[in-house]
Amino acid sequence: MGVAVSGWRLAAAVARAGQLGVVSGTALDTVLVRRLQGGDPGGAVQRALRTFPDQDLVASVLERFHLPEGRPTDRPYRRLPLPTERANRDADAVTMLGAYVEVALAKAGHAGAVGVNLLAKLQRPTLATLYGSMLAGVDWVLMGAGIPQAIPGALDRLAEHRAASIPLDVAGADRSAPRAALEFDPADHGADGRPALKRPAFVPIVASDALATMLMKRANGSIEGFVIEGPTAGGHNAPPRGPQRLDDDGQPIYGDRDVVRLEAIRALGVPFWLAGGAGTPEGVRDAQALGANGVQVGTLFAYCDESGLRDDLKRTVIDRVRNGDVRVRTDPRASPTGFPFKVAELPGTVADPDVREGRRRVCDLGYLREAAHGPNGRIVFRCPAEPVEAYVAKGGKREDTIGRACLCNGLTASVGMAQRQKDGTTEAPLVTSGDALADVARLLPEGRDRYAAADVIAFLTGPASA
Repeated sequence: MGVAVSGWRLAAAVARAGQLGVVSGTALDTVLVRRLQGGDPGGAVQRALRTFPDQDLVASVLERFHLPEGRPTDRPYRRLPLPTERANRDADAVTMLGAYVEVALAKAGHAGAVGVNLLAKLQRPTLATLYGSMLAGVDWVLMGAGIPQAIPGALDRLAEHRAASIPLDVAGADRSAPRAALEFDPADHGADGRPALKRPAFVPIVASDALATMLMKRANGSIEGFVIEGPTAGGHNAPPRGPQRLDDDGQPIYGDRDVVRLEAIRALGVPFWLAGGAGTPEGVRDAQALGANGVQVGTLFAYCDESGLRDDLKRTVIDRVRNGDVRVRTDPRASPTGFPFKVAELPGTVADPDVREGRRRVCDLGYLREAAHGPNGRIVFRCPAEPVEAYVAKGGKREDTIGRACLCNGLTASVGMAQRQKDGTTEAPLVTSGDALADVARLLPEGRDRYAAADVIAFLTGPASA
């Protein structure tokens, strides 16, 4: 659900309705400081901050970032430092605080369950995000886009306020050499004397039964279930297995090897949910018939009243859905991660080739940068969507920069937090959706042009077509 599309308001609405409400765990430090710089209308962020156990940290963050009257639109947002492999207590503290706020607001005022969804590819903020979420009482942790076998053990340690670490993936590293690690120590953030935290259930999001089986065998702690995600889901998709083949429109072709063997998943003996094209009453019925506990749904919720997506983008998509004039493309080049990425083709967004190519390249958020050994052998962080010469100077291949989009800025812009750059331009939005975007029309009977999260749940739990 991008950056703050599945924010606290949406997660709370879903949880109140008796389902698992999930907040996006991506870029929560930036989300926090930009909400504060936007004035925090309604005071929700400050309300959550008043419940955080370290009020000295809260005061420091408010002093640095809160603009009570809001940020003038001709001024850029104040940026956070780019993440690196080195521990940074200040950066970790803001990330921890951002995660706490998002989960605390999502859980406030009801007894429903709330989860947080992270990307394994975004390694640097992971541990601080987990700890902040756990301080707020998060019930579930979901993680996809990678192999999160070190996360269960990290959750065990963080629940006891002990230092945790995860391996840092470094491109080109000697596999026989000791792996670099990212570390987070709750003791650095006032954990002394705090009671033990609830350890949330951990659910990896996988696209193959082989990965699920491997994680069950090799993870360093317990796994409480899996989300089985197909290639029609929004956001990042797993690449097709085997040599890449593209269709006439340049989209990756998935085949029989990419079909998950659900009998192997069932044999693991843990609950599982299906995702990607399962967001209909028929999808729920079929999933349960196959032994799944239910489904994970993103696309239908992305355009409901409670989602964080900009209202103008919701209206554009809904109008186009009703007119049968909307298309989702699986772009094999857009994401700097190298994973295929779903893009809703909307004018004026990063999906428009003219908008994408006309943007001056800048990497000022850096969440999708990869660690690599640079020409001098030291670890550098690079992104194929950053300025081309900078990427090449860090040992990257020039051809890897072709067609790349800045997902960090595009997704942040899609929720109303677009950065105004030094050249006077404002970052364009990027909208990601699953292939089933046209199903939004089923929530819009004649005379309606909007819907709420409760309408989505009523639709999904209603009668299926024959």
